[in-house]
Amino acid sequence: MQQDDGRPSTEPLWASALQDFARHLAGERGLSANTVAAYVRDVTDLARWCEEFAIVPDEVTLQVLRRFVGQRRRDGLARASIARKRASLRSFFAWGLRRGVVSHDPAAALDTPKLDHSLPKALRIDQVAALIGDGTGDDPLELRDAALLELLYSTGARVSEVVDLDLGVLDLSRGSVRLHGKGDKQRLVPLGQPAVRSLDRWLTDGRPHLRVTGADDGDALFLSRRGVRIDRSEVYRMVRRRGLLRGVGHVTPHTLRHSYATHLLEGGADLRTVQELLGHEALATTQTYTHLSREHLRSVYVQSHPRA
Repeated sequence: MQQDDGRPSTEPLWASALQDFARHLAGERGLSANTVAAYVRDVTDLARWCEEFAIVPDEVTLQVLRRFVGQRRRDGLARASIARKRASLRSFFAWGLRRGVVSHDPAAALDTPKLDHSLPKALRIDQVAALIGDGTGDDPLELRDAALLELLYSTGARVSEVVDLDLGVLDLSRGSVRLHGKGDKQRLVPLGQPAVRSLDRWLTDGRPHLRVTGADDGDALFLSRRGVRIDRSEVYRMVRRRGLLRGVGHVTPHTLRHSYATHLLEGGADLRTVQELLGHEALATTQTYTHLSREHLRSVYVQSHPRA
């Protein structure tokens, strides 16, 4: 296959490398489908840019990567997105060097500027209650939404973990759910009584009305209005819409995860326990949730210090 100017096309080399890279991420590293897609999407962006200049993977240099990143910055890409692309490229070329796809690693020296980390907003307890509601009524979708929100806040689960849940991982009698997290790791997380009650109502009075007999994903815990497994985008839309309608403001599923961690820490939970409940590999990741309010810190000081 040749390009218009007669030079051999670089597309097959990039395509082959990307396929092998994706298999490595999913098979050997055990990353989730969403994470694999994000890595591959970032490297595909570089591949398409390189194809314009007939650059194959082994011809990519540090200067080429800097030009690519600089172009994306001029295109208006957010700093966080550029940082993620850098990480994806470093992973791709480090893997490529080990596998002999490239003879050198140009991304090893690619700089990684520090980002201004903006912590997600934590809701007040009354805002959480307003967002979730009381879960009453007979509408199957309302019962589903209340149960899903209760589960998010009761466990601090990621939205990707919740939409992947099947019926078999839920144990309402013991008040627990088994979550399948990043890196193919599982963790058993307790459920609060409000979540248990809400989930029981959904399973008894809501889910049977949405279930489609014979569906491939008939074991999915949460179903869409079409009777198939609910997806991430639908959960995001539901949470955002509900937050605005109930006067809570802009809310995402991750807001509930952050609120869960913040409320646990404010209630006296130790950092290691919160780390395990959230499914974080590194304690440093959990520490981003420790921005307790000054009022709370002062109240703890007053209650705890003998000379307060």
